[in-house]
Amino acid sequence: MTDGPSIDQAAALLDLHTGPGFVLPNAWDAGSARILEQVGFPAVATTSAGIAWSCGVPDGGALDLDTMLEHVARIAAAVDVPVTADLESGYGDTPDDVGRTVSRAVDLGVVGGNLEDAIGGGLFDLDDAVGRVAAARAAAPRGTFVLNARTDTYFVGAPGDVFDETVERAARYVEAGADCVFVPGVVEDETIRRLAAAIPAPLNVVAGLASTTDAPTLFSLGVKRVSLGGSLARASLSMLERAGRELLDSGTLGFLDGAIGYADLQQRFGTSPPA
Repeated sequence: MTDGPSIDQAAALLDLHTGPGFVLPNAWDAGSARILEQVGFPAVATTSAGIAWSCGVPDGGALDLDTMLEHVARIAAAVDVPVTADLESGYGDTPDDVGRTVSRAVDLGVVGGNLEDAIGGGLFDLDDAVGRVAAARAAAPRGTFVLNARTDTYFVGAPGDVFDETVERAARYVEAGADCVFVPGVVEDETIRRLAAAIPAPLNVVAGLASTTDAPTLFSLGVKRVSLGGSLARASLSMLERAGRELLDSGTLGFLDGAIGYADLQQRFGTSPPA
């Protein structure tokens, strides 16, 4: 488990973007992060949606920065693999606010982060969004932090042609210091292929949200990074709901079929089972 940010970890995370493509799973607490690490993933991301749901509130800004970073800190401290944080739109009105948020995240031991260019259902003005990316880069120099600039053009819409707007924003963000570009909400294979070819940085898309296209297919289209957003948290909460309904309706324990045993989980979390 890490004691702080590591240049080696940042380099390892960035290097994953140069290969044929990798899946980046999103954890919502320390336990889920450790399980994902033990499965064999070389890096873990956080999910603002999953963290919000674990606190009993909806995604979309219901948690303040301090609370979100408390959860990010637990995730970063729980694993030895690189951790990249979902920093939403930077938790502030100004580029300086964004820089402070990134600095605080770095202090927690994360070596990467997403920065969105939309808030409240609308895109930031392009120049404003570029300034926010530049502030994030200044707060965490290249080589120490993998900055993933997210554009929500396909989520909230864009003036004019959405493809052209996406590519323009991506190019400006890369010029401002982004290491990679995240375009959630795009689902058509040919559009993804065109984006991967046109954007001058590794492309990240999310699987399991607007699209269920599998990772190998996305890699074949030129995508370098496939993240899951809140999908793993949704799957876990769905299993919990099904188990609860079974208990309430019939009192049976079928939901335990295939469940990890108590002693096994104790060992995975580094504690011996009680005598």
